[in-house]
Amino acid sequence: MVAAMLLATLSEASWATEQAQQRRAGRDVRQETRQGSRHTKQECRATNQQSNSQRRQDKRQTRQQGRQTARDIKY
Repeated sequence: MVAAMLLATLSEASWATEQAQQRRAGRDVRQETRQGSRHTKQECRATNQQSNSQRRQDKRQTRQQGRQTARDIKY
């Protein structure tokens, strides 16, 4: 009986660790996406390629793609 309880506890702990790793990986992806979208916006602003609204839309799309990638990792 004690062995069964120990086994159940260990499997729960390993699942929690796996979830934590997935959350961390998702967070890292979102962080990288934010940095990338900021960099893209700054480059676009420096070269004056697009209107401000178009830059906002591009940044928004980039961040949404990053969020979706993080969701794919997490779930």
